[in-house]
Amino acid sequence: MTSFLDLPGIVPAFVEGNRSRAAGAGLDPYGYDRVTSGLASLHDWPDAFRQMGREHLARAGNAASGRSAGEHYRDAARWFHFAVLLPHPDRDAAGEAAQESDRAMARALEILDPGARRVEGPGFAGWLRRPAADGPEDGDVPTVVVVPGLDSSKEEFHGVVEALLSRGAAVFAMDGPGQGVLAVTSAPEAAYHRVLGRVIDALGVPEVAVIGLSLGGFYAAESAAYEPRVRTTATVSGPYRLDWDGLAPFVTETLAQRSGGVEPAREFVRAIDLTGAAGRITGPLLVVDGGQDVIPGAVNGAPLARTAPQGEYLLVPHGDHLLGNARADWLPATADRLTRPVPAGG
Repeated sequence: MTSFLDLPGIVPAFVEGNRSRAAGAGLDPYGYDRVTSGLASLHDWPDAFRQMGREHLARAGNAASGRSAGEHYRDAARWFHFAVLLPHPDRDAAGEAAQESDRAMARALEILDPGARRVEGPGFAGWLRRPAADGPEDGDVPTVVVVPGLDSSKEEFHGVVEALLSRGAAVFAMDGPGQGVLAVTSAPEAAYHRVLGRVIDALGVPEVAVIGLSLGGFYAAESAAYEPRVRTTATVSGPYRLDWDGLAPFVTETLAQRSGGVEPAREFVRAIDLTGAAGRITGPLLVVDGGQDVIPGAVNGAPLARTAPQGEYLLVPHGDHLLGNARADWLPATADRLTRPVPAGG
């Protein structure tokens, strides 16, 4: 069987398919074009993106101000993260790139947000950040957890984090099992509420709001169904359930690689089904889909919004996967929903 990386015509298709995702993650679109225009094979993708990360590290070291250095470290984290998007056979290199991304983000936050706090525990690691303005302690402001998806990480969704911070929330951007800095050392876990429960314990807050993106949308919804301390939830481009036989090669190869084999990956996919969980999500739930997001094997989020007692569905007709091409159509409203108080009994 031909590997995903070697499929005919895959380079231009993968480059174009990830263009708006790259822009949504904050990568310079012109830099993205420069890096990808020279790719003859997806086997070269990781090295090309890691090189861009190293260039930003060098710029950080030569920066004339702390602010500029911090911004270059943050950009480096984004480029290193994008080096690990695809199921490349060199897992050691992928692990190194993920560690580089994690370290660069730590350096960025030391400068740009020195109050950021590293929080980690069994099966998770991430950064807790507080809103910029002086205010009450963490327990007195809403806390929102940002959950990444299959091949994303805590370094990807800066725009989401900043939108939440600007609305007065404390934000915990995390990696869970099989994600980000933990991708090489752990396998994805469908019962994500167990992970999120440990996160809430570590944060020391009575409740959280959760936003999950792509497969993270399933994780967020599953957590809302079975973890009572989740008060409000949003899913973005998340699956209602998955069907292995209909999934694209990129997804199946990534899952097999991160799960430790095809059979564990199939077992994981069988568990990605909200049919029995959707009705248990009693808190407010916003489900966001893009009308141009067509992922083979994934059922869209409409059934989730329809079945959850307080579910609401937002379909952006021109939005693609993760809606990086339509941020104004969903991100401000979603951030508002996640950070506003829930009425007593709501």
